[in-house]
Amino acid sequence: MDLTAWQRICHRLLGGVFKKRARADKELSDNLVKASMPMMPEVYMATVFVTTIVITALGVGFVALFFIPEIGVIDLWESQQDPASEAPCFEWEYWYPDRIDESKPGNGCPDYKTQVFPPVLKVLLVAIGAVIVPIVAWRFNKSGAEREAKRRGDMIEKYLPYAASYTAAMSAANATPAKIFRSLAMNKDIYGDVADDAAMVYRDVTLLGYDLITAMKLSVDRAASVWLTEFFQGMVGTLTAGGQLKLYFLNRAEHYMRENRTRLGQFLESIALLAESYIVVAVAMPLFLIVMLVIMFWVSGSGAEMSEGMLYGIVLGFVPMIHVAYAVLVYTSSKEQEM
Repeated sequence: MDLTAWQRICHRLLGGVFKKRARADKELSDNLVKASMPMMPEVYMATVFVTTIVITALGVGFVALFFIPEIGVIDLWESQQDPASEAPCFEWEYWYPDRIDESKPGNGCPDYKTQVFPPVLKVLLVAIGAVIVPIVAWRFNKSGAEREAKRRGDMIEKYLPYAASYTAAMSAANATPAKIFRSLAMNKDIYGDVADDAAMVYRDVTLLGYDLITAMKLSVDRAASVWLTEFFQGMVGTLTAGGQLKLYFLNRAEHYMRENRTRLGQFLESIALLAESYIVVAVAMPLFLIVMLVIMFWVSGSGAEMSEGMLYGIVLGFVPMIHVAYAVLVYTSSKEQEM
């Protein structure tokens, strides 16, 4: 994968500055490999730093819109008359029309006051633009490789049970390991990120000329998932000990399928628990609350203390928010299992 135009610009600007330090960061190098991000560490760090500077500049520019003299948000706000002084000034103009002076603020009204922008908000705006935005941007951008490596690891563990079953079937048909990995690599739409690791193994064997054991050892370091690491390490052990890959693939396929069934079972249990809590919180509780309010109103009249606005807030605001919250929970949970 070629570098993007933005990455090339960042590398030209600060690549040399970060070169030595970035290449010494083993954790960053491992994350880049596991995340399948083909770039040098100094390119990544230069991109992170320049992107953070740009985001910080945008944040400072946004905050500056509040503090620009005369046309800034704060000056415009403080140039407006305080609503509390409108009534006294109106009465003053009514009773003393001869004292009106249009050249003075508020036509010369002694009670005229302008709005004051809260000092706490000024401090908060400065803190957001000068401190919070840069820190959040730096940490978010710097952890991009780690997040991508974790995402790949999760996706590999979802696809690996099916990929392992496929390798067992191919091995049972007396296909060579090279052909098995080549077939996996050609079916990325089926086996997802597992196909990328299989393609790297096939490349090492056919293009770079490594033997299968060496290619497996290299793949162990590249694997973003513990399951895939164990799978490749098991292959190395089996080949080194002179065992049969056919039996090993069959054993691993059964093992990963059991793990997958356990994972899916836990997901279904969490959804069932979520459904039960939904019935209680989103269905039974609002009905019970409304019925109790009605009964209290009929029996003692205490229900009349609840305002109409509060009742509408419960029925049209609080109850729908519960349904939306549960819908979001179910959606996010199902997205985690999506392949």
